[in-house]
Amino acid sequence: MAHIVIIGAGIGGMPMAYEMKELCRSGDKVTVISNVDYFHFVPSNPWVAVNWRKRDDITFPIEPYFAKKGIEFIPVGAKKLHPDNNQVELMNGTVIDYDYLIIATGPKLAFDEVEGLGPTGHSHSICHVDHALKSADAWDQFVKEPGPIVVGAVQGASCYGPAYEFAFIMDTDLRRRKIRDKVPMIFVTPEPYIGHLGLGGVGDSKGILESAMRDRHIKWITNAKTTKIENGKMFVTEVDDSGNEKKQHEIPFKYSMMLPAFKGIDAFAGIEGLVNPRGFILVDQHQRNPKYKNIYSVGVCVAIPPVEPTPLPVGAPKTGYMIESMVTATAHNIREQMDGQDPTHKATWNAVCLADFGDTGAAFVALPQIPPRNVNWFSEGKWVHLAKIGFEKYFMRKMKKGTSEPLYEKFVMKMLGINKLKE
Repeated sequence: MAHIVIIGAGIGGMPMAYEMKELCRSGDKVTVISNVDYFHFVPSNPWVAVNWRKRDDITFPIEPYFAKKGIEFIPVGAKKLHPDNNQVELMNGTVIDYDYLIIATGPKLAFDEVEGLGPTGHSHSICHVDHALKSADAWDQFVKEPGPIVVGAVQGASCYGPAYEFAFIMDTDLRRRKIRDKVPMIFVTPEPYIGHLGLGGVGDSKGILESAMRDRHIKWITNAKTTKIENGKMFVTEVDDSGNEKKQHEIPFKYSMMLPAFKGIDAFAGIEGLVNPRGFILVDQHQRNPKYKNIYSVGVCVAIPPVEPTPLPVGAPKTGYMIESMVTATAHNIREQMDGQDPTHKATWNAVCLADFGDTGAAFVALPQIPPRNVNWFSEGKWVHLAKIGFEKYFMRKMKKGTSEPLYEKFVMKMLGINKLKE
């Protein structure tokens, strides 16, 4: 019988465990390794950072729910993968043997690539619930004595939706407090234009997001390379379409949140044939590593090339629907491999996203993610804000239940009033 080990228990790893367990044969074992003992719903972090959510609203302990499904859980981080020996070495010295390995860790946050960036520097983060809680404490102090805000992402980032969300959520919160007039706000991004999103734009995302930012009096700098962040000041080099220096900016702020670039986690760094130079896991069309045929990967830790050349590095995002598709393909492929067959299932790699703007929102569908596309749709309205609130509750409830349903597709298609995402 086979031992399937999953590293990571987030939005990719937890559904992966449930779906893999359901497809296993009698006697197969599923083990999940995580560096924390709780699940947290990452898309809600922007709400946490302005105190619209508390930690307990978006987290729950993992072990009781895995135990109900017969899934072993080890809340100890991975120290080093030894793929030639089919072993994972943990931080406490324990070594776990596997027959099949699924890497679903999410990324390492590369705050160190920009001086002064991140929670230990001079800007805040919403990438993790702990960061968001620290941001919320600072927000409480900021609204007592408001001033300029700088928000956005640094070069090499690959997940721009949360930066836009947080800008609009802060704007909404400030308007509700009737202090928006005291807070100049500027959005700084390496994207070549507002609404690029790492996707080359989706539908009229450029026009809609630019209009929304103008309506909310949020200025912006695109093609922006953040070179250094000091206490209360951000240094930004704006480049032209060829990547040459165009203008230097020194931007004062009293509160700043900048998304970092991502890398692969240290446990896999430098393993030839497994990872690319940034440490992301190399996979084929079946989510399987080309060199190590019993290793698969899903989620943000997967290596995906940028959708197009840009003056500054702009990564491609991995949205929840895409991750869900990777999970399903991986589970079925491992079962086929256990049955002596070659893998046949492929993830769709479509992009579907609900972005909250505090009191309204925007939704986009890109099928497939990389242009040219069969579907290229972007829309906005209060329904998106309500849908995202609903999906948070829906996803958390389903994870506690232990379902292996395609949650993103089922929920989003219901909201859009169609039966299936068709390419």
